[in-house]
Amino acid sequence: MAKTISGALPLAQTELRESIAMAIHTINAAFDSGNIVVHTIAGAAATLTIRKDKDSDFFQWFHFRVAATPGEEMRLHITGLEQSAYPGGWQDYRACVSEDRSFWGRAETRYDKDIDGGTLTICYTPAGPISWFAYFAPYSMERHHDLISEVALCEGVSHRVLGHSLEGQPIDCLSIGNGDKIIWLYARQHPGESMAEWWIEGALEALTDPANPHARALREKATLHIVPNCNPDGSCRGHLRTNYAGVNLNREWAEPTAERSPEVLAIRNAMDETGCHWAMDVHGDEAIPANFIAGFHGIPSWTDDQGDRYVAYKERLAQRTPDFQLKLGYPEKEAPGSANLSMSTNQLAERFGEPRNGKGQGCIAMTLEMPFKDTLDHNDPDQGWSPERCKALAAECLAVMAEMV
Repeated sequence: MAKTISGALPLAQTELRESIAMAIHTINAAFDSGNIVVHTIAGAAATLTIRKDKDSDFFQWFHFRVAATPGEEMRLHITGLEQSAYPGGWQDYRACVSEDRSFWGRAETRYDKDIDGGTLTICYTPAGPISWFAYFAPYSMERHHDLISEVALCEGVSHRVLGHSLEGQPIDCLSIGNGDKIIWLYARQHPGESMAEWWIEGALEALTDPANPHARALREKATLHIVPNCNPDGSCRGHLRTNYAGVNLNREWAEPTAERSPEVLAIRNAMDETGCHWAMDVHGDEAIPANFIAGFHGIPSWTDDQGDRYVAYKERLAQRTPDFQLKLGYPEKEAPGSANLSMSTNQLAERFGEPRNGKGQGCIAMTLEMPFKDTLDHNDPDQGWSPERCKALAAECLAVMAEMV
């Protein structure tokens, strides 16, 4: 006979009712790139906030795991988001979710700017006991090191450490190809933009595939230097935009220092050694539901030749893949000499433009932006913009580069 407590339900039924009432058991973010602050857990609901980047007011990236009763819908309320870095990014956004940390889908999500300073509510019914939620599919430092070690063993690839972050992590650089033109590809200056390193992974897979004709042609024409992660400290700490010192690395390219931005200093010094004809700085955009490219309008030494080749690259890419478009993006009508040279794209186009101290190379420097949401057209209701699509876009970007270099 089942044991009862004070004439109540049998013990087994009492435990079942309590487990259902406490559908969410624990929420944790104490891991690589984790970020969430837990305020309350009440049954199947939790109230959360996002921790700011260290020594900074930036916040938007989240990544946490939830242990909960399978089959019970949970409601996760992330509050205070009208003060986040890009509150416009929450409208029409759907949170990423995974139960195996391999496939990342999208959860039902809604945003109300008038509740608790702006509240994102994620509704999800887990099939298993642990679910992982993130602003975008994470790219862990462990995966980064796997990528570096695997690609460094590929034929024709060389590896070097350009320098170290403030916390001593290596700034890895992989080089491939033997052509005269110099191409730099670099990602995750803003660590919360994890889609950037998924793009780099796709680029490296294409470049090391001997059966890929576009990559083979590009390797013959150019030497490529690739930095998969410019900001390992921020990545590991779960930052959105800054390094360990709270510095936005993409505002350091004019005068990087060992004290504030050794990551940029190391990369820019390496670029000075090799020169640069083409450069792609890979990012993610919180608000715009599209893939687009921003350029270097307004640099002091702008030439029409640079501008024409920049426009031609974008147009060819839009013709190659429906995942890239030309309608949405940042305004590009800056007056001559008005460009912010502390940003890498402007700095490189100016630094390696024509002419400059005899080093003019007509550099085409571009910032690729990918969405946290999905593309407005040709969207994927299950995954939104995803790691798989990042990698596919990278292959298309390289194919166009192979045509134009």
